[in-house]
Amino acid sequence: MRVSDFDYDLPADRIACYPPEERGSTRLLVIGRNEGSIRHSRYAELDTLLEPGDLLVLNNSRVIRARLLCRKPTGARIELMLLEKHEGTQERALHRGRLKKGDRLIAEGGELLVEELPEDGIARLSRPDGGEVAELFEAYGSVPIPPYLKREAEALDRERYQTVFAGTPGSVAAPTASLNITGELLSRLREKGVGIAEMTLHVGLGTFLPIRSETFEEHVMHREFYHIPAETAMAVGRTKAAGRRVVAVGTTVTRALEHAAQKLEGSGFRESVAGEADIFLYPGCRFRVIDALLTNFHAPRSTVLMLTAAFAGSDLLRQAYREALDSGYRFLSYGDSMLIS
Repeated sequence: MRVSDFDYDLPADRIACYPPEERGSTRLLVIGRNEGSIRHSRYAELDTLLEPGDLLVLNNSRVIRARLLCRKPTGARIELMLLEKHEGTQERALHRGRLKKGDRLIAEGGELLVEELPEDGIARLSRPDGGEVAELFEAYGSVPIPPYLKREAEALDRERYQTVFAGTPGSVAAPTASLNITGELLSRLREKGVGIAEMTLHVGLGTFLPIRSETFEEHVMHREFYHIPAETAMAVGRTKAAGRRVVAVGTTVTRALEHAAQKLEGSGFRESVAGEADIFLYPGCRFRVIDALLTNFHAPRSTVLMLTAAFAGSDLLRQAYREALDSGYRFLSYGDSMLIS
């Protein structure tokens, strides 16, 4: 199996360039792995598809306003894209425009200093006034919506490219599988007896990039910081022990739980786990923690598409994507979703 096996034709008119008018009004394709079944539902009906005792695990990372326009004292324009947060690291940003160590950048609301250029196209930044770099971006930056939307961020993206339960800032891309979860849906799930647990994984730009190599072994997976609190680890352990399902909301939750699987099992699901997830899940990999996956329809040749194929089975996922395309589903971040169990 090669990376090209995960290429497919995605017409431009099937990409959801804007969120639905009402959060949670999207469609949901329901896939049964054991039966090889595919059926149509609605995202808002998720509570009817889960059972009491199941556990829904959410990524509570908050998307930061990561795009900031600056200029050098010479007047040269510089565009910065703040990268995802990692534990204990200085703020880093992608930059468009020529920079050198020691450059001073002037932005609305303050200045930034280029401390060093550790990699091509990446700058480490600080603020001469001692303030937080992220605070300047949050106050004066814009929402980093995906480039495949082919438009500038608008006012509605500040609300809709963010989950209703977002808490810990640090992501530069949304955990999109949960963009259509509403407070009302969460209430109905709790009333039914479905558990809700949270963890944090700061989503990076690398999540959505296509793989350029042809073999899986050649691809170097990006790293993303995650933290699974002890109460979530214990909830996962109780759910597994009771024979109920751990339902990962998104590939970000999946990567965190599966990367932490050995430590979670080693502690008897009693301790928190933090780390840098660089796990690459593709067909042939075994899943140790999750039992069901709620996810969006992904771009061709992406690592998240391969993760989904690993969980659903490649043939069944191809069939599901054909069904979705034939049935007018909307794809990618603001689009429809699928539940695989």
